[in-house]
Amino acid sequence: MPLRYRVVMYFLLFSLIMLILLWLFQTVFFKGFYRSVKISQVESCAKNIITMMQGTEDDEGVNVDKVSAMVEYIYEQNDMMVALYDLNTNFAMSICSSDVPENLEKISGSDVIRYRNMAMQNGGTYLEYRHKALNEDSGSLEKYAAESVTYSEVFMDSGNGRYMITIRSIITPFNSVVDTLRNQLIIISAILIVLSVVLSIIVSNLITRPIIKTNKAAKELAKQHYDVKFESDGYLEIRELNDTLNFAARELTKVEKLRKDLIANISHDLRTPLTMITGYGEVIRDLPGENTPENIQIIIDEATRLNELVTDLLDISKLQSGAMQLVRTDFSLTKCIEEIFNRYTKLIEQNHYNIVFNYKEDVIINADDVKIKQVIYNLINNAINYVGDDKTVIVTQIADKNFVRVEVTDHGVGIDPDKLEYIWDRYYKVDKAHKSAVIGTGLGLSIVKNILELHNARFGVKSKLGAGSTFWFELPVQSIKNKHYMTQKIDALEISEESTINAEVVDLSKKPSKKK
Repeated sequence: MPLRYRVVMYFLLFSLIMLILLWLFQTVFFKGFYRSVKISQVESCAKNIITMMQGTEDDEGVNVDKVSAMVEYIYEQNDMMVALYDLNTNFAMSICSSDVPENLEKISGSDVIRYRNMAMQNGGTYLEYRHKALNEDSGSLEKYAAESVTYSEVFMDSGNGRYMITIRSIITPFNSVVDTLRNQLIIISAILIVLSVVLSIIVSNLITRPIIKTNKAAKELAKQHYDVKFESDGYLEIRELNDTLNFAARELTKVEKLRKDLIANISHDLRTPLTMITGYGEVIRDLPGENTPENIQIIIDEATRLNELVTDLLDISKLQSGAMQLVRTDFSLTKCIEEIFNRYTKLIEQNHYNIVFNYKEDVIINADDVKIKQVIYNLINNAINYVGDDKTVIVTQIADKNFVRVEVTDHGVGIDPDKLEYIWDRYYKVDKAHKSAVIGTGLGLSIVKNILELHNARFGVKSKLGAGSTFWFELPVQSIKNKHYMTQKIDALEISEESTINAEVVDLSKKPSKKK
C-alpha cells in the first residue's frame, strides 16, 4: 500500500479510536462518573462541617454562627440541603439551610430516624439514592425523573455531644444529559472525521511528495545518470537523505571515471607487451637472422612484464576481498631493505641514480616478510618514477622501543594537497604525461595501502609541490640490535661522504612521531 494511503488510513484510525473513547466516556460511563463525583462532593461538604463542629468548642459550647455560615455557604455554592440534628435532645434540628433546592424533598422526621438507625448500623455513615418524579397515571418512573443522593453521618463534637449531619443533593437527570451529549457527539464526530480526512491528505502530500521526487531521481541514478541532482528541500530527514545521495552521486562519478581509466590503462598495459611479443616473434619467425639473444630477451622481458601486471591485479583483488592471509614471522626489517637495494644495481649503472639507506639499528619486526618487501619495493619504485633532478632516493629507518618508521623520500615535483587522497587509488597518476623511470604496473601504491591495512599499520605521505614527497609507514618493534654503521648507498658515480650527508635531511636522533 502506498505511503499516502497509509497516512490517511492511520489518521482515520486514530480519529475513530478517539471518537469511540469519547462516546464511551460521555455516554456509557458518564452516569457512573457523575455519581462518583457528586457523592465525593457531598461527603467532602459533610466532613468540612464535622471538622468545624469538632474544633469550635468555647465556654458556651458549639459556635452556632460559624456552623450556620458554613451550612449556608454549602447551600448557595453547591445547591445542597444541609440539616444538623442534635441526637442528645431527641432529634431537635440544631442548624438547617435556609431553603430547600428545587426538585428536592424536605427531610421528614421518619427519614431522620431511619437515617440515624441505618448510619449506626453501618459504622456511622449512610448513603441513599432517591427518585422524585413518578408518572401519575402509570406509577412508573418518568424518563427524566430527578435523582437525589442523601448522605448521613453520626459524629461526636468536641464536647462529646452526639450529632447527625444529613446532606441531600440533586443529581442532574442522566437520561436528558446523555441524550444531549449524544446529539452533540454526532455532530462532533462528523466534523472530526471530515477534518481528519482533509488533514491526513495534506500531511500525506507533505510527507510523500519529497519522497516521490527523491525516488524518481534515485531511479535515474540507478540508470547511471550520475549528473542527477537531489533537491535539498522538504523536512530534515529528506534533506539529509538527499544530501547523502548527492554525495553518493559525486562519488559514483569519480568511481566511474576511475573505472574507465582503469580499463583504458589495463588495456594499454596488456596490449603493449602483447604487441611487442607478437612483433618480435614474427620477426624471428620470418627473418632467421633476427633470432638473436637480444630479441629473445625482449620477448622474455615483455612476457615478464605481462605476468607482473596479471599478478598485481590478482594480488590487489585478493587483498581487497580479504582472501589473502598474512604469514607472520620475526625477521630483520633492516636486512630486508638491504636485499631490496641489490635489485636496483642495473638501474643505477645505466641511469646514474643515487639510492641512499640511512639507519641506526637492526630492527626485528613480526610481519609477513614477503608482503613488507613488496611494500618497500613499490615505494622505492614510486620514488624513482618521480625523482628530482638530483636523481636521489633516500630510505630512512627510525626506531624506538615501540615502533619502527620507514620513510622513502624523493625530491621530485611533489603532489598537490587536493590530490593526496587519490594517490592510493589504482592507476591514479599525479601527472598523466609523466614517464616512468622503471617498469611498473600502476598498481603499486594501491597494493601498498591494502597490505599495510592488512597489517593494521599506520602509513601516510608528506608532500610539497616542487620539493618532493615522503611516503612512510610504521610497524611495531619486536627487538632492536645496535649497528656501527649508519649510511649505505648504491651509487654508480663517485659521491663524496659530504654530498651523501647533504642529501640526507632526516635527523636520525629523532624518535618517530606517533599518531594521536
